[in-house]
Amino acid sequence: MFHYATIVNTVAVVIGSLFGMWMGKGLSEKIRKMMFTSVGLISLAIGMSMTLKPLLDEKLSYPGKPDFLLILLSLLFGGIIGEYFDIEKALESLAGKIGGEGKFAKGFVTASLLFTIGPMTIIGCLNIGLQGDASLILVKSLMDMISSSILASLYGMGVLFSSIWVLLFQGILVSFANSLRFLSEPMYLSDLTSLGGLLVIAIGIRLLEIKDIKVGNFLPAIALIPLADYIYSLIV
Repeated sequence: MFHYATIVNTVAVVIGSLFGMWMGKGLSEKIRKMMFTSVGLISLAIGMSMTLKPLLDEKLSYPGKPDFLLILLSLLFGGIIGEYFDIEKALESLAGKIGGEGKFAKGFVTASLLFTIGPMTIIGCLNIGLQGDASLILVKSLMDMISSSILASLYGMGVLFSSIWVLLFQGILVSFANSLRFLSEPMYLSDLTSLGGLLVIAIGIRLLEIKDIKVGNFLPAIALIPLADYIYSLIV
């Protein structure tokens, strides 16, 4: 289950997070605010790119283009599930038990989404499981180490704990690559990427203090969108 590349990626997030937490202690409130704004802006840019790229990709044809109706339904029902179980509050409660601060849930959700929801993670893990090719995940590991250091300087312990999610999520994708290879098909990959992009946009909006969106409560939508795509494919 735990291929060496997924372990490398996890360790990279841990190292980056520890460095960021150490670095963050010396930051003034002025610098910290500027970093929040910077990360918020780049989150908006990444989110918009993830959301729109499959839509604008000339190589993709229907049904490879994202289906925003299915994405909307997944967000709607995923949000209802998340609100019912109040996932974000559960993460905050976890923070209290392990001694984390109030920003734990925001850091955990932000880092987990950025590190796992995207074509680089999905295709990279499937490449490992199906072909033994770890190159994409190893490149991603370096990117995640840099990103985690910046995020952890702002959010602290929540980013560090996202490494557990990285290990489990990527481990499952690698282990069940044969069964999950359908996720690399354009129809599934584009919808999952676009939905992930919308959640990253929500993170950017939250970081810029435009609106405090409980992004954690939308996490079930990530599991619902492939199911919605599958059901739709049976209907049409």
